[in-house]
Amino acid sequence: MARLNSFYLAGRDWKEPYSLAGPEARHMLGVLRTAVGDQVRLFDGQGREGLFRLVSAAKNRALLEPVEISLAQRPEGRLYLACGWSRSGRRDLVLEKAVELEAAGIAFWQAERSQGKVPASPKPSWQEKCLQAAKQCRNPWLPELVAIPGGTAGLIAFARRFEQCYLMWESDKALDKASPEALCAGNVLAVVGPEGGFSDQEAQRLLDAGFRAASLGRGVLRWETAAILCLGLGYWARQKAGNISRSPG
Repeated sequence: MARLNSFYLAGRDWKEPYSLAGPEARHMLGVLRTAVGDQVRLFDGQGREGLFRLVSAAKNRALLEPVEISLAQRPEGRLYLACGWSRSGRRDLVLEKAVELEAAGIAFWQAERSQGKVPASPKPSWQEKCLQAAKQCRNPWLPELVAIPGGTAGLIAFARRFEQCYLMWESDKALDKASPEALCAGNVLAVVGPEGGFSDQEAQRLLDAGFRAASLGRGVLRWETAAILCLGLGYWARQKAGNISRSPG
């Protein structure tokens, strides 16, 4: 059976009659040439997905009927990643990998060495990048997207939501190696710095606030490499534990 094309339908719209409008409908009908009777996959980014059949099509609207609908259980061991804001095109790569590696959330925070200012709220382009990645990898969950403009004070306030908080630090003061098991034990926040890393002062503020320093190895990693490595360690540990949020295929 050919791989089904996936389309996003917001949770508020999961009701009879099921329909797609706007860009998703135009992509389904105009770009992918989906025909009446064809089956597609819909998902809402919050664990709900289903197999649907196209029953009618107009220029900007597709009417669908459900074949089967399922709701995935929210994964345990939820990993959030907070990245120091960097003016970098590699941010899109981190967003894509966050979806593929099943991050529960991605936050961008204002660090002392950040290039530019983190926006006051997540940009629509971040959500769009995550949606495109979810369609490709069939993850039914989209990560929560957060912007933290308040420096370490804002990051510390955000961290109160989590059971464990880790500072991924290249300093020799970070004596503990980042453990895959630790990164999937409950609700966990892992923080990486921007290009140029943490300043000593902000690292100390985070340590004083209860963050635990952990090392990702002997080398000095680019921020996006450190971010993806954290995501990969958590993903691997969840896979070993059988904590999988999607079906294969």
